[in-house]
Amino acid sequence: MNTAGDLARAVAAVQQAFVVLRAHAARPVEYEHKHDGGLVTAADRDVDDLLRALLPSADDGWLSEETVDDERRLRCRRVWVVDPLDGTRAFVARRPEYTVSVALVVDGVPVLGVVGNPAVDVVVAGGPGLGLELSGEPNLGFDAADPRPCLLVSRSEHRRGEWAALQPHCQLRPCGSVAYELAMVAAGRADATWTLHPKHEWDVAAGAALVEAAGGRVWLPRGGHLRWNRSRPRFLSFGAVGAGRRAALGAWPPGLA
Repeated sequence: MNTAGDLARAVAAVQQAFVVLRAHAARPVEYEHKHDGGLVTAADRDVDDLLRALLPSADDGWLSEETVDDERRLRCRRVWVVDPLDGTRAFVARRPEYTVSVALVVDGVPVLGVVGNPAVDVVVAGGPGLGLELSGEPNLGFDAADPRPCLLVSRSEHRRGEWAALQPHCQLRPCGSVAYELAMVAAGRADATWTLHPKHEWDVAAGAALVEAAGGRVWLPRGGHLRWNRSRPRFLSFGAVGAGRRAALGAWPPGLA
């Protein structure tokens, strides 16, 4: 299995997705509401079509937020797990927090991930045994002189006040893409991120591969097993902490022993 070759193809595919997203971002963005209340745009669908044309071979499975699920993937060793536009609300609002998220899961384990943000031209790519590469220079607005831990948090959770108790103890920065949060933890630009709300595999698979590549840790704050390519591809919670940053967080991360 040529995982390094798969990673190179995934990086190239994400760069092509950037071209599509930038073209959509340059004109008025129309959107529709999904049955679950989420938003979808033509950009989501166009990037999904592009990545599906570029990435899987005939024997590979495919799991994407914007493709009707095909249970054939459950019988595949290799499955591409994709969110073509993570942070659609940010894209519609023209906040530079949306990403393309691509992972390859082999035998139920994420072996590589690529998360790219076309608005700021940042790409994080890698996987366990493949190392980690950051292209571009993200600016998350953390104060380097502030000794408090740096946490990236869901913009909607922050708005609802779910992180208010940690405000005095941490630097909190809201973000519209969980994939980008995980990528920034992997790249050492934030210490941790977690949520007690459900996330789908396509939200977090690429970020999980990146965090593991960097020597960090992913966990499920509400408990459960980190099994991938499941018939119901959803976790009840998700979290990640950067390499060597566990002690700095004290007792705050729920469920992280």
